[in-house]
Amino acid sequence: MRILCLNGPNLNRLGKREKEAYGTFTLAELESELMQFAEQQNFELACRQSNHEGELIDWLHEAGDDKLDGIVLNAGAYTHTSIAIRDAIAAINVPVIEVHISNVYNREEFRHHSYMAPVAAGQITGFGKDVYKLALHALLMRNQRG
Repeated sequence: MRILCLNGPNLNRLGKREKEAYGTFTLAELESELMQFAEQQNFELACRQSNHEGELIDWLHEAGDDKLDGIVLNAGAYTHTSIAIRDAIAAINVPVIEVHISNVYNREEFRHHSYMAPVAAGQITGFGKDVYKLALHALLMRNQRG
């Protein structure tokens, strides 16, 4: 099984920004934890981060072309603004699970709308960095069910 974890804008600032919302862990620490989890569960995982919308779209397209088994996506603020990323998800045959470290529904009103949710396989929000492992687990279970 091959899964891609994509992180969008400002997630490279984890551990430095808004610690009350995002915690004190860094992106490198998070990715290291996820890679260990992948090794334990015996699947392939690649992690990428970009602050650029077009690069995220390119990676989504590549994932569809490469026939990956799933994508965990934290699109950051693009969740609430990017129809282009929404369309990229809709254009591929790979299940995408949308994740958010903070509970976006307990935050500013503009964060309550997700362009990704209608085309994602699911959404996990508000459980800190655990949202990533929960999403990976969901993709593993989905793959087992066929």
